[in-house]
Amino acid sequence: MEDLKARVAYLQGLSAGMDLEKESKEGRLLSSIIDVLGDFANSFDELQEAQEQLEDYLESIDEDLYSLEDEVYEDRPDRHDDDYMEVECPRCGEIVCFDRDILDDEDVIEVTCPNCDEVVFVNDNAYTSADEPEELEGSAGADHEDDL
Repeated sequence: MEDLKARVAYLQGLSAGMDLEKESKEGRLLSSIIDVLGDFANSFDELQEAQEQLEDYLESIDEDLYSLEDEVYEDRPDRHDDDYMEVECPRCGEIVCFDRDILDDEDVIEVTCPNCDEVVFVNDNAYTSADEPEELEGSAGADHEDDL
């Protein structure tokens, strides 16, 4: 951003060095163009700062939501970690969780990454993913590992 402002300042210096009369048509036009460019540079700088603030704010909201989800779903009596599988997406590294019942379903079902839409698992026994399904940490269903 400072580069843009520096370039506008350079243009102002060039126009001052050209010794154009400020009251001539060319001088007024050049001066006005450089003023508009300066306004654009300032507006762009303000927008960039606002964008950075919004990104910081969104990140803090995301962290708060994640903490809240952990608190809310940790205490649910109907939550069963052994009912879910997790696979790491080979493209973006996102952990994708899905229902263990997919493994027993007779229909072919593809599980895709919500982040990049890469297929991370297919239940047709012919698909090999970069990361085989694993049970979630802390799950009580250790007897299912032999089935994989």
